[in-house]
Amino acid sequence: MKETNLINIKGAEISWFAPLCDGDDDFLGNRNSSYKSDWKNTSEIVKTADNFGFRNVLCPSSYQVGQDTLSFIAGMAPLTKKINFLAAIRCGEIHPPMLARTIATLDHMLKGRLTINIISSNLPGTQLSSSERYLRSREVIKILKQAWTKDFIDFQGKYYQLKLSSNPVKTYQKDGPLLYFGGYSPDGIALCAEYCDVYLMWPETENKLQVLMDGMRNKASSYDREVQFGLRVHVIVRETEKEARAYADGLISKLNLDLGTNIRNRSQDSNSLGVARQSQLREEADEKYYVEPNLWTGIGLARSGCGAAIVGNPDQVVKKLENYMEMGIRSFILSGYPHKQECELFAKHVLPRIKTISLPEVFGRIPKTTPNSPLGRGERE
Repeated sequence: MKETNLINIKGAEISWFAPLCDGDDDFLGNRNSSYKSDWKNTSEIVKTADNFGFRNVLCPSSYQVGQDTLSFIAGMAPLTKKINFLAAIRCGEIHPPMLARTIATLDHMLKGRLTINIISSNLPGTQLSSSERYLRSREVIKILKQAWTKDFIDFQGKYYQLKLSSNPVKTYQKDGPLLYFGGYSPDGIALCAEYCDVYLMWPETENKLQVLMDGMRNKASSYDREVQFGLRVHVIVRETEKEARAYADGLISKLNLDLGTNIRNRSQDSNSLGVARQSQLREEADEKYYVEPNLWTGIGLARSGCGAAIVGNPDQVVKKLENYMEMGIRSFILSGYPHKQECELFAKHVLPRIKTISLPEVFGRIPKTTPNSPLGRGERE
């Protein structure tokens, strides 16, 4: 029997992005202190997304230029109402039992509004091979799952050897938060297929995305599991396609290409297979950086990671998202420059036209409550 049976999910999780890692500006490659990645600016972006009805928000992790992910989410817990948080966790950075306890604490603070993005990049100042990093991530995930679902943690691995009670780390959500994962190497795909819930992809042509999804479905099936699919992509929506394309051109109008290369190369994951695929996508694009209708790769000239944007009028953007949904993608992590402005524009032109869902609720992770529960409203029964 498969672990999940969610193939007929209706709607999609529409999420926004919290630029914790110095990733906001009005012109790419042209630093504007008004968009500095600090608590004031980033918290306003998240509160805006919450108020407009986005269902999740990705909070990334970066040592070089970033705010601390988990501290930021803890600070946002009482300032938000409905939005979930997708916390990027760099495996190995925190001792797994302490990480399990931190996640459980956040999950109770948020009353289940927590999801986890598993990251397997090198820790700052260290270098491990890809296979070793994924082995460490595998061990961390197995310990977290034991901590959340078993009475005792009993684990013997290469990186961790543990025997201790799991009582202090029980989460608000049944069986712990959903695990999102992005990776393209065989080790990464196997890890996601066996243990994670949502496979996150960066932009590709629709044909290439389909190949990735088919491969993941086959791999997950070998573990008798199903994995849902997500897409991390930027978006530029305006009332007309002409306006949207002009805004895209304007974003890179002040970019020094050598500076853009430097920005991309300073990222912790700049040499990853995923980043290489984004570069290849850009090379396949036309002279205006469009690789297929309404998919613009110019963003990647100035940043590592996700390097393309859906660009068009509201009908075109909705149609593109619907195409992805027909392929089976049920989670979208969107962003734009500057983030608060583009969040508002997407909410105005597109969000009301899409049925939105919360994946933790769809997966049945949020505990049911009764009005007279002796545990109190919102507590686990």
